[in-house]
Amino acid sequence: MIVLILGLALWWGAHLLKRIAPAQRAALTARLGTGSKGVVAVAIGLGLILMIVGYRSAAFVPVWTPPAWTIHINNLLMLAAVAMLGMGQSKGRARAWLRHPMLIGTTTWAVAHLLVNGDLASLILFGGIGAWALVSMQVINAQDGPWQRPEPGPVSGDIRLAIITVAVFAVIAAIHTWLGYWPFPR
Repeated sequence: MIVLILGLALWWGAHLLKRIAPAQRAALTARLGTGSKGVVAVAIGLGLILMIVGYRSAAFVPVWTPPAWTIHINNLLMLAAVAMLGMGQSKGRARAWLRHPMLIGTTTWAVAHLLVNGDLASLILFGGIGAWALVSMQVINAQDGPWQRPEPGPVSGDIRLAIITVAVFAVIAAIHTWLGYWPFPR
């Protein structure tokens, strides 16, 4: 479990370094130049690897038993999460709907997974990532002030987003199946 927690801590720290410790990030950039982005990217990647290894190797400690029907809500939320993650890069009308589509998508992903996983490692992993996304939104809002809503793009961007969302959801479902986690009702 400690590896999972270390991975989460590294994820949080690397992502929030620029916002909560700008002087340290500036010093890193002064010392390494554009290579400082690589250091942060490696820290985020290492955090991700530690979270995966820590989660996969953690003992199963049941905390609660999710009802079977939550899998339906999970899949609907996952479709929404994938759409919001894509919305951050979308050129369609949807890009003007949310200030933080990728972070809201990450929070939705975390909630979806908490609905169907009731063990301690899942609560730490998905709860930790969801909390990070919520904190990140608050930090960004506090520092950047009011949102300047972007101009909506063409509807064709939204159609493209919908098609990509379904395709990515199918790939994610296939990967979960390959890893031994059947993501649909039986």
